Amino acid sequence: MAVLPHEGSYNILYGSYGVPVGSSNQPGYVARPDKKGAYPVVVVVPDINGLTSSEKDLCRFLARHGFATVAIDLYRGAAPRRGASLDEAIAAYGALGDRRALTDIDETIAFCLGDDIDWSRKGPVGLVGLDTGGRFALLYAAERPNVGGLVVVQAPLAGDDDRLLTVENALERLTMPVLGLYGQDDSLIPAEGVDVAADLNPSGEWILYDGAGHDFLNLEADGYHAGAAADASVRMVRFLTSSLPAPELLDY
Repeated sequence: MAVLPHEGSYNILYGSYGVPVGSSNQPGYVARPDKKGAYPVVVVVPDINGLTSSEKDLCRFLARHGFATVAIDLYRGAAPRRGASLDEAIAAYGALGDRRALTDIDETIAFCLGDDIDWSRKGPVGLVGLDTGGRFALLYAAERPNVGGLVVVQAPLAGDDDRLLTVENALERLTMPVLGLYGQDDSLIPAEGVDVAADLNPSGEWILYDGAGHDFLNLEADGYHAGAAADASVRMVRFLTSSLPAPELLDY
């Protein structure tokens, strides 16, 4: 398929894909450049609604800019869909243990970098976590040495004292480049919390968008903010490009 100049420079291949996680294949989505070569891997960790069209759109966007992008549904197909009650969403999130989430990310990365995959550039990977998926991505990056760059979008920064792992502890242990993207008017994540995160992770880049609230990056959400989303997308591509290995292109 063709792409417009502002969308990136690569034609892409994309589609749903069963990612080998645990004892079976779990719902996933792969988008990658349609040109022979090895591309830096980016794993997208979806929000509390699981793998939706929003994450798939983000995967395609990143693929058009030269990344082999894989999204994995940590809820293994059992996440509440958009429109579910808050109680349903919180119950699903509470039932997903931190260690299982990190193990699923481990196995997704292992799949991407496996010997049977010829389109991935071996080496550090990128993580992009959205909302509660951002929390899991942040925890993973603090625990594993294989993350070259971490992007979190409106990830919860507090309120997990009852969980096995906490964001506050993880923020102090991040050693890779970090990009945090938040809305100034987010009713779920106070701007003061982003300031605290910046203090705990002073080497990271923590952005607050004026006038933007929760779900500012999600085109299908009521809170979508075109200006913030456009700037966040550009920042994300620049950040991942500078943090990860460059593509290795083949001429045949």
